[in-house]
Amino acid sequence: MILIIYAHPYPNHSHANRHMLEQISALPDVEVRSLYALYPDFNIDIVAEQEALSRAELIIWQHPMQWYSVPPLFKLWIDKVLTHGWAYGHGGTALHGKSVLWAVTTGGDAHHFDLGDHPGFDALAQPLQATALYCGLQWLPPFTLHGAFVCDDETLEGQARHYKQRLMEWQETHRG
Repeated sequence: MILIIYAHPYPNHSHANRHMLEQISALPDVEVRSLYALYPDFNIDIVAEQEALSRAELIIWQHPMQWYSVPPLFKLWIDKVLTHGWAYGHGGTALHGKSVLWAVTTGGDAHHFDLGDHPGFDALAQPLQATALYCGLQWLPPFTLHGAFVCDDETLEGQARHYKQRLMEWQETHRG
């Protein structure tokens, strides 16, 4: 089963993420957990989230990039759900052997990430990759859609189809 942890603070305003979710909506064995819809008060049901993660073989962290980071509710989700003794640490093996895919949209083009002492978009993936690896997850190459604010619908639709293709290929490879 593929579990998408979707964290968009303003999902009605997102053309890119909407296209992505519409493309994968008909795929079998996909569950989308929209954090901002489930937890508008930021009161995360840790048990429900851990149960959902337990059912998944592929976990997708899908969200827009916000100021070179993740949306606040997704960060809180990581802090609350990926607990010591469950996701990592002594006895924390619940996620071992599962895969994780970071599916991120950005408003700017790739060149907007060539700033600072560690330029390039890959540097922004490092904290999430380290989190995944620390929890025993297999980190897959991210799916990135740059320039979401300036893309026309045809481009967004093409990128969304590419996203769907990635998920279909993963499902085909991991069928028992």
